[in-house]
Order: sequence, then C-alpha cells, then structure tokens
Amino acid sequence: MLSRFKKIGLIAVLAVSFVGTAMASDSGGYEFKKYDWKHAGPFGVFDKAQLQRGLQVYREVCSSCHSMNLVAIRTLKDLGYNQDEIKAIAAEYTFEDKLGDDGEYSERKGIPSDTFPAPFANDAAARYANGGALPPDFSLIAKAREHLSFFRPWASLYGEDYIVGILTAYTDAPHGEEMLAGQNWNPAFPGSKIAMAPPLVDDHVEYADGTKATVEQMSQDVAAFLYWASEPKMEERKKMGLKFMIFMTLLVILLYFTNKQVWKNVKKGQDIDPTKL
Repeated sequence: MLSRFKKIGLIAVLAVSFVGTAMASDSGGYEFKKYDWKHAGPFGVFDKAQLQRGLQVYREVCSSCHSMNLVAIRTLKDLGYNQDEIKAIAAEYTFEDKLGDDGEYSERKGIPSDTFPAPFANDAAARYANGGALPPDFSLIAKAREHLSFFRPWASLYGEDYIVGILTAYTDAPHGEEMLAGQNWNPAFPGSKIAMAPPLVDDHVEYADGTKATVEQMSQDVAAFLYWASEPKMEERKKMGLKFMIFMTLLVILLYFTNKQVWKNVKKGQDIDPTKL
C-alpha cells in the first residue's frame, strides 16, 4: 500500500513539474532574459519613478491599441501623483455621458473614478483596425503571462520578463519563412509570428526625469507599470505577510516556554498543582 502511494506521489510531482516546464517554454525555447526587479522578493517595493515612466510609455505608445479596463485613474496616487495631477490626467480623456433627447450620447471629461478608456468602441472595431488581431487588455497582462514552476523554479517565467522579451525580441524573419501581410517575426512570441509591429524605437518618448529612453529602458519601465496595474496592492500584501510572520514567531516562542512551564513538574515525577499553572 505504501509503495502505491509513493508511486502516485512521484507521478504527481513529475506531472506538475512537466506542466510548469511546458508553460515556461511555450515560446519555442526562446531564452527570456531575467531582470532584477526592485519589487521582486518578499521585501521588494515598487520604484515609483519607474512606474511613472512606465505610465508615460503606456499612455504615449501602448494605449493607442491596448485598453486597461480594470484600472481606475484614481489609483495613480500609488505612483506618487497628487489629487490635482490625477484630475488633470483624467480630464485628458473623454467619455460618453447621458443619452440626450436627440438620441445621441453627450461627451464629458474624465474624472478620477473612471477607468482608462479603451481605444476602440468594441472588439470588432479593434480587430478591423489591427488586421484581424485583437489587442489584449493590459489590466492583468503581467500576471496572465506568468508561468511559475514550484519544482523547477529556474524554468519559471515572470510576467515582467515576458513583456520585456516581447518588446525587445523583434528581428527579421529567417530565410524562407513565409509571412502573411501584417505579420512580424518575434521569437519570444509563441509561434514567432505576431501581428503587433515593433512598438518602440529609441527616444520614442521624452522622459521628464531625463532618463535615456532606449528600447530596453522603456520596455522595463512599462513592464514594471503593467505589473503594478495587475497587482496594485502588492506592497500592502507583503507588509501584512511580514506582520503575520512576526506574530506567528512570537506566538511559537510563547507557546514553547508555556509548554516547558506546564510540563516541567511532570518530567521530574511530581504532581501538577493546578493552582500554580
């Protein structure tokens, strides 16, 4: 019976390991570069300056095709913006308002409680404008592209690394490779053929803090921003986890000494006096 359970356990471990490895290598064996993200690890925190640069890249480059339907503009306070700056950013967008007597929707300026608007009216319009391809929403893209393997951590792929890989891996298609109209060669993308043209070139944006806007720098900045968008409460979660671990450590220490106090007379062969507990 024990042997059977061992076999079942071994099969389960191998199956999970295989799935994790397969997920991490679904880009045809492309070797993604692993970056040292400041927000990674149990004590990592977001780099607010990097997040602001990433927001700029998203707004000036990515937002022409990709929506962030789940991210409210008011949450930009987490990036270090004050209320007036957030209101100014929101006011740059327009939204359809109430239906008038003439059967037409009026327009209004955005307010902080609005989410980032989609660049297209619907999926059909988005496909029509992009040669049949539907640009994915960016609200959760960084988490959606994570491929984590518990048993093979070296084969794990973090969403930020995936995004940087996609943005920086464009190259000419191999000789003899048939490409359809509108397709681009990107070995980091599953199948290597992607409808999105290279979105970044050096100095595509002008950073307010003077950072050199290389393709790799912009890719890292927008990847960090998109990770924040997918998990804006990460820092709070880590702080809560740290408090929990400290509490549990103190509790274990207290229980250890309490246990010693309760059972010390029993170990000496003496009766326990309940009034002394």
